Amino acid sequence: MNEITRVGVDLAKRVIQVHAVDARGRVVVAKALAADKFAAWCAQLPPGCLVAMEACGGAHHWARKLRGYGLDARLIAGHFVTPYRMAGKGGKNDAADAAAICEAAARPHMRFVPIKTPAQQALLAIHRLREGYKEDRTACINRIRGLLTEFGLVFAQSPEALRQGLADVLEDASNELPGIARLALQQARLHWIELECHIASCDERIAVHVRSDAQAKAAAQLAGIGPVTASALVASVGDFTQFKNGAQFGSWLGLVPRQNSSGGKTQLGRITKRGDDYLRTLLIQGAKSAVMTAHKRRDKISQWLVQLLARVGWQKAVVALANKNARIVWALLAKGRKFDPNYVSVKPGEVPPIPAVMPA
Repeated sequence: MNEITRVGVDLAKRVIQVHAVDARGRVVVAKALAADKFAAWCAQLPPGCLVAMEACGGAHHWARKLRGYGLDARLIAGHFVTPYRMAGKGGKNDAADAAAICEAAARPHMRFVPIKTPAQQALLAIHRLREGYKEDRTACINRIRGLLTEFGLVFAQSPEALRQGLADVLEDASNELPGIARLALQQARLHWIELECHIASCDERIAVHVRSDAQAKAAAQLAGIGPVTASALVASVGDFTQFKNGAQFGSWLGLVPRQNSSGGKTQLGRITKRGDDYLRTLLIQGAKSAVMTAHKRRDKISQWLVQLLARVGWQKAVVALANKNARIVWALLAKGRKFDPNYVSVKPGEVPPIPAVMPA
């Protein structure tokens, strides 16, 4: 065990595969361990040994536990591991994955996933539950509307229209709804109300987080970033200084154009859509709201947005604002700056413009 310098771990619920090598890259251990014996095996590794795992379910828990043993636990995104699997896509198994993780961790330019704290994961659990409740609510509404249609009761495509008329329909004895159907739909209505209560409870906890966290409160100042987006950004990223600049943060969110450039000719396409789908969706949805109301505001960002909307159209303006908001959030939280909607960036060596005097 003292010869081991690097370990690749393929995590699973019951069986964990390990692939350990020495300083020369020679395989020392390659075997499967029961999940309850994995921690004891890792405790025998020399202090400072690199233990790499894929960023998957339970990975952050294991990483925190192994760091408590004095080991250098690191997480790697799954798509960075695949190219190092010797057998390619057709040879995927636990042993091959562990070997690929071990090899990927040795690359000098490999990018690792920051390990989340239990507090971060707790906040993200609220966000995940909220999204699940929203999906269940949509399914419940569609189910109720579809069943009512079978009896000739058609409602508009709006949850509010169904909410206002459902109770009256269930109480109306003149329609042809049988009694058993009324009871079943009443239960579905109560389930809908219960889901609304769960969503409201999640929103309340998210609002408390934004009020109590300085980073989330700073991010929520931007037009297009509400409490849910601000809370999700802070809980997902944690330390914003892990990104070199705002452009790198926007790229991590998948808000930059896809490139297909060659021979000195730059060709840009649609956004890459890499990274966290949830964060990107929140930023874009919030940007849509800000674009719709930009003409009502007089700050520099809103004026830029109105001009951009007239020049490139709705969709590009929305994505551009989402990317700009991501960069501004990085500047606020990584450098500790204060948000100024009228801030004008100045390149090194340029003279800053003199602000115009507003008429009294």
